[in-house]
Amino acid sequence: MPADSFDLAVVGGGVVGLAHACVAARAGLKVCVIEKDPRANGASIRNFGFITVTGQERGEHWRLARRTRDLWADVAPRAGIRIEQQGLYLTARSVEAIAVIEAFLATEMGEGCRLLAAGEFCGRSGGLGGGDLRGALFSPHEVRVESRTAIPALTAWLAAEGVSFFNGTVVHSASPPRLATSRGPIAADAVVVCPGDDFATLYPERIAAYGLSRCRLSMLKTADAGLRLPGAVMSDLSLTRYAGYAALPEARALETRLRAAHPEAYEHGVHLIVAQGLDGGLVVGDSHHYADLPGPFAPAQAEQAILDEYARALGRPAPPVVERWTGVYASSGARTWLVDAPEPAVRLVIVTSGTGASTGFGIAETVLGELLNLQTETAA
Repeated sequence: MPADSFDLAVVGGGVVGLAHACVAARAGLKVCVIEKDPRANGASIRNFGFITVTGQERGEHWRLARRTRDLWADVAPRAGIRIEQQGLYLTARSVEAIAVIEAFLATEMGEGCRLLAAGEFCGRSGGLGGGDLRGALFSPHEVRVESRTAIPALTAWLAAEGVSFFNGTVVHSASPPRLATSRGPIAADAVVVCPGDDFATLYPERIAAYGLSRCRLSMLKTADAGLRLPGAVMSDLSLTRYAGYAALPEARALETRLRAAHPEAYEHGVHLIVAQGLDGGLVVGDSHHYADLPGPFAPAQAEQAILDEYARALGRPAPPVVERWTGVYASSGARTWLVDAPEPAVRLVIVTSGTGASTGFGIAETVLGELLNLQTETAA
């Protein structure tokens, strides 16, 4: 373990922890990241790698997503991370869905977005959509990376830039200027703890006060689809799930219609995203099941509901499934993220909405700006 000290120690090597390490290192600080596993293996590598702006909750959450998207676009080429796709297409199959999209476009969040006619979406997507398609929301704001390779690549780049990584190391206590770890002490002037869904190792009493639960999501990957999507695709279920749409009054009628027509989708919390990698395969998901400790057993009905929604949104059956997996993230119905100060030089940061990839860099700038008085472009 190091004999010298760090300006900042980050506990947790997932996307939120790496975002804090990146922001601090680019500001010239001496940084270390302490990760309990040999490598990041949780929600950060099990998601879509989809940095979503459009549909995020109005206000600060939406602003942080825009800032995070900009930082991903800047950092990705430096770290050798390929931008797999850009843009979002959300298909609409009812007058109620079109009404929600039109209401969204009338807000500040609709800047740069537009409603495509059904024929235009079909043309852009090589014939996807089907006969009942009424249109599609297009957003140019989103970018997508392949999370299972992007997180290791971001880690490697930060290491090459001088960030020290201590993997396979558990932090028992964090009281700057000293952290007690399973491999000896580490000295740091400040600490940011990004525990993901680990509510027990550090500051369990602080975390318990927020009443968090966990969400288990189910995802899959298909074989080469034989087509090239113009961007990531969502369905009108998203208009009743993402707060930026769902908070609009027009979303109530759509939710009533969709719940009646597709009860199994709501039973399993299905929210469709379809993203494509360089190999032509599609990453498709996902379902959401909430509990204090969701079991490891994902119901087959949830996967079928995802595949049914794929067929409904794209107008054709999904290609054969070649991979399946689950992920677990911290969840709260009351907030999208939390920042707690258990000690003056410590911040506990947990994203509780499954949007760590979409908001992590923006949150890191905000947290470190307050904790360490870092000056960033956001503060300008």
